[in-house]
Amino acid sequence: MSIARILALKGAEVFTTTPEQKLKEVAAELARRGIGALVVIDRWGEVAGVVSETDILAAIGARGADALEDSVANHMGRNFRFLTEKDTVDDAMETMTIERRRHLPVLRDGHIVGLVSIGDVVKYRIDTIEAERLALHQYIATA
Repeated sequence: MSIARILALKGAEVFTTTPEQKLKEVAAELARRGIGALVVIDRWGEVAGVVSETDILAAIGARGADALEDSVANHMGRNFRFLTEKDTVDDAMETMTIERRRHLPVLRDGHIVGLVSIGDVVKYRIDTIEAERLALHQYIATA
C-alpha cells in the first residue's frame, strides 16, 4: 500500500511553522491542535525540517524551561529522508525505524503534500490485519 492511500484516508492537511518561531509557541500550537509535530518551512517555502514534541522535551531536558525561548531552528530535526506518495507503508516503517523519526514529511515535486506519523502507519497496519482477519473468517464460514 502506498503513502498516497494513507494521505487519502487521513487527509493531507499539514501544519507548519518557521525556523524563527519560539519553542513555546510551537508547544502551544501542538497542544491546541492535538498533534505531535509541525513541518518547518523556510523563507523560500521549502521544507527545512520537522519539530516535534520530542524535540521540545529534549530541549527542556538539556536547558530547562529557558529552552522554550529558543528558536525552532536550534532544535528541529533536519537532514532526513522524505517520503513520496509512491513510497510504501513498509518504506515508511523502515525509514522511521532506521532514522528514529516518528513523523515524515511527504513531498511531491519538492513541495509538502502531507505528513505521515508512526500512528498513521500503525493504524493502517491494524486496519489491514483486521480486514484480512475478517476475510479469512468469511472464507472459513462459507467453506
